[in-house]
Amino acid sequence: MSAEAEYFSKDFEWETLRQEIENNPSYQYHLLPFTDTPSQQLEIQASEDSEAWKRFHHRHSSGKFFKERRYLLKEFPELVSCKEFSKVLEVGCGNGSSVIPILRGNKDIIVYACDCSSETLERAKEIVHSSSIFAKVLSLKQQECSSDVKEGGVADKSGSYLSRECGCCIGGVDFVSLIFTLSAVPLKKMSPAIMECFSVLKPGGLLLFRDYGLYDMTMLQFEQEKRVGFREYMRSDGTRSYFFCLDTVRDLFAGVGFIELELEYCCVKSLNRRKGKSMQRVWVHGKFQKPA
Repeated sequence: MSAEAEYFSKDFEWETLRQEIENNPSYQYHLLPFTDTPSQQLEIQASEDSEAWKRFHHRHSSGKFFKERRYLLKEFPELVSCKEFSKVLEVGCGNGSSVIPILRGNKDIIVYACDCSSETLERAKEIVHSSSIFAKVLSLKQQECSSDVKEGGVADKSGSYLSRECGCCIGGVDFVSLIFTLSAVPLKKMSPAIMECFSVLKPGGLLLFRDYGLYDMTMLQFEQEKRVGFREYMRSDGTRSYFFCLDTVRDLFAGVGFIELELEYCCVKSLNRRKGKSMQRVWVHGKFQKPA
């Protein structure tokens, strides 16, 4: 079995992991209700969220921190089998680790990318070296996302296009790729963000989703003082992460009109070779369709 295939195998049952975590006293604080108080000042502004991620990508600008997500074409084969010149919007593209395998897997596909940082977009463009990637400096939370993609095209701050083509998603896109992006958005702002994704899709278009799942190893490593909400945490660098259960994902996407096609936990054991430690990773995999 290839390494890529192993990456997606069901190495353990999520329900078994859930029972282990919920019966372990040392993890009880992850399960407690969260009450925000004014004295804690835990709510940060959208601009601060954006700045934290800009700093994060600046620190990892070499691209070595991110591995190319080659598994995407196995998880979402529609990206390979779709018709010629289908359009994909990659939301929160980072350094392009999701864009690259899509372009390699289907040379006839057109990929558009957005992120909160112009520096990140430029770095992604350098890494991808592709004329079929567009970029616009925007936040997932900005209302301009849908109108720009459908009507005006995708450009950088100066208004210049980053590709030879300038048709730019007029009429909507066939796919929205939302890969490890939604978890970085505050929970109360997730629904508006998903609505923006819904608005740029063509009728019948697909949203491809993958993000952190409940009781993932990363969640369990957060200390109690890092909680900023129920199942929501903030790292020391100011970036945040939410950990999804299936019901939360289902409610979020159904709430804006999506039809659920696939939704499941992906439970994988991986090995940290440097530390010789086995890690239990949990992700949520989903496919959602805009009604035709």
